[in-house]
Amino acid sequence: MTARRGGAPTTLRASPEPVAVVRGGLVDYRQAWAWQRHLAATRAAGDVGDVLLVVQHPPTYTLGTRADPANVLLDDDGLRRAGIERVRIDRGGDVTYHGPGQVVGYPIVGLSGPRVVDYVRALEELNLRMLADHGIVARRIEGLTGVWTDRGKVTAIGVRVSAARVTQHGWATNVTTDLGDFAGIVPCGIDDRPVTSMAALGATAAVEQVAEDSIAAFADVFGATLTAATPDEMGLDAIDPVPADGPN
Repeated sequence: MTARRGGAPTTLRASPEPVAVVRGGLVDYRQAWAWQRHLAATRAAGDVGDVLLVVQHPPTYTLGTRADPANVLLDDDGLRRAGIERVRIDRGGDVTYHGPGQVVGYPIVGLSGPRVVDYVRALEELNLRMLADHGIVARRIEGLTGVWTDRGKVTAIGVRVSAARVTQHGWATNVTTDLGDFAGIVPCGIDDRPVTSMAALGATAAVEQVAEDSIAAFADVFGATLTAATPDEMGLDAIDPVPADGPN
């Protein structure tokens, strides 16, 4: 697995070793969260190298550490009728939506010491590059996180960086996502800016192609070489999901 185009290596990553890319397919949110927690612990211990998880999720609203519960507009009955799970998690930020038709990237990376904001800017940059390759003009907005177009946010970003400087969580780019599911929340607590998708912006690429292009852009921005790995090879098949009442 190689990047599409050469990118000058950055100083974001602490390790020059290849990044293992794990494509998990459609994974329950609590299962993928457990995978992240396991990989972050083993990365901090030096037992594995850097990993990039690329997945999709069933419909899920996630609330970050600073989330206002009022930004989930559906009550428990409404969530059941909509078939959407609500999960409070340990990343920064407010409430967002995950669902089929997104490319979700979770880098489990040991940082070399940059500010967390510099790492977030790198996640924005890889999506800006990927979107440009699909003919979508996108940008940052000062004071806000994520990637934006004239018709709304297309990539949401929320991260956690441990005391050991290992990252969790990451980005979610709407490709063919059902935008109607965003109506049940105030996305990221911002009530005056809409959410959009690559399909709504005229892009015709399939989710699988966007995932491939996002992985290549990650390699460019982080100056990384990549290797492919399976969940089984990374020891993830034996990991139980995070329980409904949160981490132990």
